[in-house]
Amino acid sequence: MQKVLALLAFLMIPFAAIKAQDATDKMNTNATPPPIVKSSRDFVMVNFLYYNWLTKPDSVKVKAFGFSFHASLCYDFPIKKTKLSFAAGLGINASEVYLNQQVMRNTDSASYVAGSVRFMPNDSGYKRYKFVTTYIMAPFELRYFGNTNNRNNCFKAAIGLEIGTLLGGHTKAATTVDGTKVNYKIDTKRYITPWNFAATARVGYGNFTLYGSYNLTNVFKDKAGPPITPFSAGLCISGL
Repeated sequence: MQKVLALLAFLMIPFAAIKAQDATDKMNTNATPPPIVKSSRDFVMVNFLYYNWLTKPDSVKVKAFGFSFHASLCYDFPIKKTKLSFAAGLGINASEVYLNQQVMRNTDSASYVAGSVRFMPNDSGYKRYKFVTTYIMAPFELRYFGNTNNRNNCFKAAIGLEIGTLLGGHTKAATTVDGTKVNYKIDTKRYITPWNFAATARVGYGNFTLYGSYNLTNVFKDKAGPPITPFSAGLCISGL
């Protein structure tokens, strides 16, 4: 009789295993599915910034408002399994500042010091006078993401360095002649520093961060203009 019971118990083992597996499958079916990983690398970065000259001689007069626009594509390299990453990219940086009742003289003649930019009174009565620079730039960042599984919905911060090479620069004056609006534009790269270096920082949440930069180089070449150091601050929109 004991042998019969033992045989029946042995034959029931596969059915017990199947029943246990069915119970496990049912539990897995009812369990919450794993979250979808959204590994945004902040591939696209667009900055809308206030721009002005932070340090300058008292003889240089600028208006309170200036504007800068940055757009870049960056590739993000995660640092192993940490919440840190390193990013490098390529983009463009266009900045403009408005002079206050002044103009820039940068033509070489007997009446001026050759090879140097001068800031002179606006004797021509221009209504608006601005100075614009455009750089091709390479941003580099050390980044922190609060949630590596969903970078579009977490705290993030970054510090970095922007290296730019001069693409173009010009002054533009607006006036009215016989009731007609006239703009005078003078292209110049001779006096502007050909390489631009700026320290940068970002902090925010999700796809929106506050951005700031401080130039480590002057606007003009050494001895080609007054020592002027720009800065910018504003909103950075990032994603992908």
